[in-house]
Amino acid sequence: MGISETANRNHEKLFPNNESTLKITDPELIEIFDNFAFDEVISYGNLDTKTRLMVILASLIASQTLSEYKVMLGAALNVGVTPIEVKEIVYQSVPYVGMAKAFDFIHATNEILESRGVKLPLEGQSTTSPETRYEKGLEVQKSIFGEIIDKMYEESPANQIHIQRYLSANCFGDYYTRKGLDIKTRELLTFSVILSLGGCEPQLKGHIQGNLNVGNDKETLLSAVTQLLPYIGYPRTLNAIACLNEVIPD
Repeated sequence: MGISETANRNHEKLFPNNESTLKITDPELIEIFDNFAFDEVISYGNLDTKTRLMVILASLIASQTLSEYKVMLGAALNVGVTPIEVKEIVYQSVPYVGMAKAFDFIHATNEILESRGVKLPLEGQSTTSPETRYEKGLEVQKSIFGEIIDKMYEESPANQIHIQRYLSANCFGDYYTRKGLDIKTRELLTFSVILSLGGCEPQLKGHIQGNLNVGNDKETLLSAVTQLLPYIGYPRTLNAIACLNEVIPD
């Protein structure tokens, strides 16, 4: 069969002068994967190269695939994703995957950035304080999801209202208010994380609506799902598409 010229060209753009050892040990698999991931799949959708790589990085964190994350982080840096953007992708994943799952990815990111001469820590991106995080987080939360946030507060049992406050102050106040990535990008990354986690379809549907509200249309979300397919497989891809079609019928 052989690897197509388009796949080779796209692969070289991401990984200049890199020759996979699997081409020697598993040539048939690499032919199938490279033609699919770097030719067939890339040809679909409206994501530019940077956004595609950012979405993939977020997904790989959720999927806990550290080795592939390291490889794709190098590719992301090669195509212009900045160190601050990379760090913000990792930080944005924390409230969704948990610190225990993000921990190794933070360290791997630091190691790769330092190996490329990036001095750490990077410039701070926080815009809130302990006094303002709840108020600003709630404001961002409502700007994305609208009046449903008030309803969530109103319907929350008294012994669970603290979770709603944590969502506003921590998930949104500590993370969504940060600089480095805009809200539209953060919501697309969150969508990518949640669909890659699997088993979070109610939350995925909520963030599909959130993406629509901030300007990411169905074509963009389908493009993200399609670009993630080679890395997450068909079951989670089909679940995500089912959620998309339920929230945004054609």
